[in-house]
Amino acid sequence: MTSRRDFFKLTGAVAAATVTPAALAGLPEIVSMGTPDTQPPLIPPNGRPYNPVVTLNGWTLPWRMKDGVKEFHLVAEPVVREIAPGMKAHLWGYNGQSPGPTIEVVEGDRVRIFVTNRLPEHTTIHWHGQRLPNGMDGVGGLNQPAIKPGKTFVYEFVARRPGTFMYHPHADEMTQMAMGMMGFWVTHPKGKHPLINPVDRDFCFLLNAYDIDPGSATPMVNTMLDFNLWTFNSRAFPGIDTLNVRLNDKVRIRVGNLTMTNHPIHLHGVEFEVTGTDGGPTPKGSRWPEVTTDIAVGQMRQIEFLADEEGDWAFHCHKSHHTMNAMGHATPTMIGVDHTGIMQKINKLVPDYMVMGERGMADMAEMEMPLPDNTLPMMTGQGPYGSVEMGGMFTMMKVRREQKKGDYSDPGWYKAPAGTVAFEYTGALSDPVRAPKSASPKGTPTDVEVKVRKPSGHSGH
Repeated sequence: MTSRRDFFKLTGAVAAATVTPAALAGLPEIVSMGTPDTQPPLIPPNGRPYNPVVTLNGWTLPWRMKDGVKEFHLVAEPVVREIAPGMKAHLWGYNGQSPGPTIEVVEGDRVRIFVTNRLPEHTTIHWHGQRLPNGMDGVGGLNQPAIKPGKTFVYEFVARRPGTFMYHPHADEMTQMAMGMMGFWVTHPKGKHPLINPVDRDFCFLLNAYDIDPGSATPMVNTMLDFNLWTFNSRAFPGIDTLNVRLNDKVRIRVGNLTMTNHPIHLHGVEFEVTGTDGGPTPKGSRWPEVTTDIAVGQMRQIEFLADEEGDWAFHCHKSHHTMNAMGHATPTMIGVDHTGIMQKINKLVPDYMVMGERGMADMAEMEMPLPDNTLPMMTGQGPYGSVEMGGMFTMMKVRREQKKGDYSDPGWYKAPAGTVAFEYTGALSDPVRAPKSASPKGTPTDVEVKVRKPSGHSGH
């Protein structure tokens, strides 16, 4: 990760060439991120202490303290985001990324956020779920004038309650959110809280979706439901980083949904409890063990569990088409259709024609078909035993005994102990036991021929 000091050296040098020293003294430094890799937690350099989060394929925005106020600088701008190796998207975001950087504060902090607009149209920011003065809520035209291109606005309020929140525009929302403008906000408790438990690992990310035609790079902003890229923090598997934890760590995962549909998020290997929403921590009497929690549009769910089972555990949306990359939704089902004869005829006209879906869609993960530029395979990703046959909203939680405390590096594939991996059975199979055929009362076979009488078309029949 580029250090905070290096960030400031770089951005300060660029800014100093165009902005006067007096103006620089009035604005916090602009800090940007170019890499799509998960960055280490940002240990708070000042202010109240807290246990920082780790943003999956993202980072936390640094701040400066000025007269007891935490000052941040967000820049709304066009960005290029790598969805996965082999595909980049032209999106809109904040500080070089989509989603924008996570903002972390502590309950009771006074926060001042400078927002500079480098988009080709006006924008605002809504602080989703926050208690704040009405004029800071960020709905363009209702609570404030829109931020015009080239202008900088200031939002200031006190982080009144701990919890997990989001930020996104409330100006031309259909376009700007479809282009990737969103980010995470975490307010940590200022002390021991009766409903918030200390954890060893604290992860967060947003669910988002895009409709990008194969071979292109810009989302179609008028799409309502038929998206073809389902992502965790604007990354699709196998480009999504894994969640790496130590055996017996207490783990919290915060997930926000800013797509156009709900997502049942499923974690293998453990049971968890939903301990928080964007309304705050949940009462302990409302919690029960789950392995899947549904996150509706505009909602956040915070889950917690003990990582007490070693292994590589899948973590994904349980809508099966959300764990695929770009695909043709209108493609007919061809299972069981014999292509043999028609293939020979088509190959005379189209030599590269290939059978698709005759035995199911798993073959798609193994075919080495030429793809349009800047497109991902529908199902991809290699595991230790072969193709994982996934895409989209899929990753893994890797639990390791030897993982060191605070170490977020990828430990590689799990080496299962002998005798604990499913294997092929090579013995003889006995014939199945079948129920005896019963006779009808008249002694006739039970198979019945059904005769269908079509309507005559005359009234009264």
